[in-house]
Amino acid sequence: AMQWKKAVFLSAMGKEECKTMLDALNKVTACYRHLVIALGSTSDSQNLREELKRTRKKAQDISKEDRAEYERLWVLFSSSMELLEVDMKRSLEIGQDFPLKVPTRHLIQTGMTGSTTTVAARAMSVQNMKYDADSNIDTTDLRDLQCEIGQVSQMMEEMEMKVQVAPWAVEAKQEAGAELKSNMSVGNSSVGVISIFGCCFQVLYI
Repeated sequence: AMQWKKAVFLSAMGKEECKTMLDALNKVTACYRHLVIALGSTSDSQNLREELKRTRKKAQDISKEDRAEYERLWVLFSSSMELLEVDMKRSLEIGQDFPLKVPTRHLIQTGMTGSTTTVAARAMSVQNMKYDADSNIDTTDLRDLQCEIGQVSQMMEEMEMKVQVAPWAVEAKQEAGAELKSNMSVGNSSVGVISIFGCCFQVLYI
């Protein structure tokens, strides 16, 4: 559940946070450029020099704050992509070991029961999932999955070469376990439909 929340948070809030921070920085730098143009003109004055000083300081303060936020968002992004790649590889291995169209290979009773439709619909941000009757899903989907794993891996390698941010150097914005505590107060509408036999809890998806 905590991994799910991290991925959902990044998708829903990441772009908005970046946009807000960039808008603020862009506004201040644009203002500073406008003031610089007035230097040496008839509009130049003691007040202008003071405005330049304050605006310059404001831009630098915002950039420092933004850097910390961007680093935090990068760690969230890279962590989510790492989890995705690991689970994609796991999906490929299990899909190869348990093809749906081979009746001689029986599925294993792992203790998980229930429909996954609600969870998938939330991830896709749709009301109802629509399914394709693909008779070759054992071959075409696994082949596509294998290619996509390579693409994700290559993308992360390229980005990590450009972004030098050590995960352990990024300061968390909330204390450890805060996500799990927030899950306890979530209403029944956020409880996943997958349950585990023999356990006294349900998996939470938010």
